[in-house]
Amino acid sequence: RLAWIPRRAGERGSLEAGCLPGLLPGGRPVSDEGARRALADLWRSEPLPDTPGRSTDDQLRAVASGDLTALLVGGVEAADLSDPRAALAAIDAAGFVVSIELRRSEISDRADVVLPVAPVAEKAGTFLTWEGRERPFAATLTGGDALPDHRVLNALAEEMGAWFGLPDVESVRRELAAVGETMGAQPPSGAQPLPSMHSRPHRSAGASASTVADARAGQAVLATWRLLLDSGRMQDGEPHLAGTARTPVARLSAATALEAGVADGDPLTVSTESGWITLPCVVTAMPDRVVWLPQNSPGSTVNATLAAGAGDVVRIGAGEVAS
Repeated sequence: RLAWIPRRAGERGSLEAGCLPGLLPGGRPVSDEGARRALADLWRSEPLPDTPGRSTDDQLRAVASGDLTALLVGGVEAADLSDPRAALAAIDAAGFVVSIELRRSEISDRADVVLPVAPVAEKAGTFLTWEGRERPFAATLTGGDALPDHRVLNALAEEMGAWFGLPDVESVRRELAAVGETMGAQPPSGAQPLPSMHSRPHRSAGASASTVADARAGQAVLATWRLLLDSGRMQDGEPHLAGTARTPVARLSAATALEAGVADGDPLTVSTESGWITLPCVVTAMPDRVVWLPQNSPGSTVNATLAAGAGDVVRIGAGEVAS
């Protein structure tokens, strides 16, 4: 069976907390009437809406069009977004931007207010492992001035007239436990709960067979993901660790490499209307007319350069590796 092991430590927990537009806190679909009713009863609130919220891209488009006038941005690296240039332009267009950050970034430079938050070592919390096991931790370093994220969000909510009632980490843990118990006791009505660790799909690793059929000669479907060691900001100022990262390469099947006119080790150029990336080609056992690139490695910043993501059709051909 398949198991989903996320790249980042907080991804499984964010799904369980309902951070995707179509999920409720507790991980149930927003279309689940029973789950919405159970949460409303727990919070003694009005019925919850049954429509999904906005995705990140939806929010950025809404800001660019003027439908949203303010943004609260927490720990977002522009290179992670599907089109970093368009995302930064949308943030520039926002009427008011609050940035919650650890370090200066492209987004904090554009913010009207920057609220520094404590790093993991200076706050208590809980990680959820890929198996769904809770791993609580205490603050290792104390005496710092930065606040934990939950206190910042709690204070912002109070300033806006909403009551969260989450002044400390223990109250947050109690709330998460109460939501988890409520969602666990309430069977879904006409919808399935969050898939188990053995069945969770992860499409971004490649493309479907129907998508691959859309790629013609000279084209390929893009497959991409981030390597564990790459150009991510957590490795800033750590050249020795970065020096152990894998060399960025482009991967093609033998048949696709032959069609593109490249052999193992030859430079391969992958391009869109937005730009191009040239890397050494490595012939790999993989589907035909699919090209794989590291998503955010030196010389291969897929989102920023190509403005494309996994499943998009790109152009491929022989090319020189940039010096």
